[in-house]
Amino acid sequence: MKTIGLIGGTSWESTVTYYQLLNRQVNAALGGAHSAKCILYSVDFDQTEKNIAANRWDQIAATLGEAAKSLEAAGADFILICTNTLHKVLPMIKDQVSIPFLHIAGATADKIEEAGIKKIGLLETKATMTQDFYKGILADRGLEVLTPTKEEDLDLINRVIFDELCHGVVKESSKREYQRIIGELAARGAEGIILGCTEIDLLIKQEDTELPIFDTTAIHAAVAVERALQD
Repeated sequence: MKTIGLIGGTSWESTVTYYQLLNRQVNAALGGAHSAKCILYSVDFDQTEKNIAANRWDQIAATLGEAAKSLEAAGADFILICTNTLHKVLPMIKDQVSIPFLHIAGATADKIEEAGIKKIGLLETKATMTQDFYKGILADRGLEVLTPTKEEDLDLINRVIFDELCHGVVKESSKREYQRIIGELAARGAEGIILGCTEIDLLIKQEDTELPIFDTTAIHAAVAVERALQD
């Protein structure tokens, strides 16, 4: 079994989910008392959150680069960044280590393609919904990516992520707002919805919408387990 390196703490709420999924899926595959071999480097999210807000991506890259080098030195065979938004800095840090990163957007695109979907709605942090570093990967795979058109909806999604979900707070009122936005994306032709922030699965489940959802946390973890168990 290969050793999975995790850059977590971004936020720790979703990192907990990653850890659970990795261990449960390895155990389901191997049985007995088996669990995942993984190494976690958990950053302090407070500074990262401030750097995102201030558009200081070079500082985020410095933090994640050090994390990646520490994971490689500790024996990880490949690395997961346990968040979608911080994949923005992956081109800035990937050459600092010799082991590969498993990109969350690529793994998600694979699942969307398998479902035969061409037009997909994306719920994410405002930075990811309004920039091309993530959407561009999906577009390069032939997917049409839809995001909310109203500035207030972009702000609402972002606020719920950072002020609520990253702190483990799940509000019914926020769920209703997300469901409204999903409905509007569906009306524009979305055939499915990407839960692009790794915390959104705390709020939205498949039963909350008729559209198929693509939970990036679950997808990322499943592909990591598959790679870890490859001979």
